[in-house]
Amino acid sequence: MTVEELRRRVIRRVKMLSKDRLRVADDFMAYLEDRQDNAATRELTAIPGLTQAVERAERDVAAGKAVPFAKVRRDV
Repeated sequence: MTVEELRRRVIRRVKMLSKDRLRVADDFMAYLEDRQDNAATRELTAIPGLTQAVERAERDVAAGKAVPFAKVRRDV
């Protein structure tokens, strides 16, 4: 089953739920979304030096040391 087929199947099921069951489904989906985000964050922060590089980049942007993307890529 493809991702699109699964999405259609989930949407079809959600449309049939009562208001109370829909709240439960929404809570569960929020839980799944949070778990997915946490896993991705842990994976990224495990990369050596990434956190420091992001912090340095944020300081550079705040100090006006960044180059706008449009100047880097004129064809976009």
